[in-house]
Amino acid sequence: MFLPSRHLVPLFLSVAITAIASTGVRVRDMAMLAGARENQLVGYGLVVGLAGDGDKDPLYAKQTLANLLQRFNLTVPAATLSSKNIAVVMVTADIPPFVKPGAKLDVQVSSLGDAKSIQGGVLLQTQMLGADDEVYALAQGSIAVGGFSAGAAGPGGATVTKNHPTVGTIVNGANVEREIPATMVKDNSIELLLREPGFTSASRLAAAINAKFPGNAQAVDSTSVKIRLPEGAENQVVDFIARLEAIEVNPDIPARIIINERTGTIVATADIKISNCAVSQGNLIISIASTLEVSQPKALSGGQTTVTPRTDTGVSEPKANMIALPELPTVEKVATALNTLGVTPRDMMAIFQAMKQAGALQAELLIR
Repeated sequence: MFLPSRHLVPLFLSVAITAIASTGVRVRDMAMLAGARENQLVGYGLVVGLAGDGDKDPLYAKQTLANLLQRFNLTVPAATLSSKNIAVVMVTADIPPFVKPGAKLDVQVSSLGDAKSIQGGVLLQTQMLGADDEVYALAQGSIAVGGFSAGAAGPGGATVTKNHPTVGTIVNGANVEREIPATMVKDNSIELLLREPGFTSASRLAAAINAKFPGNAQAVDSTSVKIRLPEGAENQVVDFIARLEAIEVNPDIPARIIINERTGTIVATADIKISNCAVSQGNLIISIASTLEVSQPKALSGGQTTVTPRTDTGVSEPKANMIALPELPTVEKVATALNTLGVTPRDMMAIFQAMKQAGALQAELLIR
């Protein structure tokens, strides 16, 4: 669904007003601590209890079941097993930094074979491995699937599927077994990494920290700021980091317009500018109408009544005036000027692209 053009002014204005009214962004919201990041875990597991919706013929599903039975001292040839009630799955999770053994993680379970659904299934104990092939968590439990699949197979049948019944979640489904080491302090310093890199933002971040802890921060590049621990803070690193995260900074927001052609959404930052240019936007409308006409013969002529189709084609092109736009230094003026054209969001997308090609749009244009 496209947003009506009359809604674009409030959208642009709300972005601009928010940027102006904001007093600053906390350090914890614009930067992360180097060495304290999430890590990805992955595992290969087996889901059971699928009531005929499981894998049909994959050999690896039968072999996985045979290997499981062998753990319980049951040796059964894989070729003799049925896999309709089981599904081989990949299990994934993100483990945050500083998580201790015994903590719980949410896991995602995704079918690896040709199972129709894993709804109602139970994941058997699965080892969750890190990038170093070490086991950091164990996952097991009942799977919650946010979807369904229904229908009948065969000629004349129909199926209805909502969301993805072959992907599910187990909340708190994994127990952490090993902590991933994280190093925060190195050479009596810590390092902050900007979530949105930029030299101006890095410089402002260092200046804001130096205002509270004089001479302790230095911007290394567009992404990182190095902070030396104050004297006496070596044994109070957590308290020092908490004080750092509470500092407010005005980050440098790039001039950027993001266009989503699928949804008709346009979002712009407050710093976009448009140089002097002229804009004209017109629409070509073609209408085709088919009607049936009856041809009636004269009385006693011996002719037959016939029906003949007639097609009327019309072409109209509304008059479009070229409007000269002066230099527009703020997002409010840009929105107001473009809305005077009375164009749709899709037309406005085309105008922005043409302005960018002409060099009049002083902003980064991203099309999704």
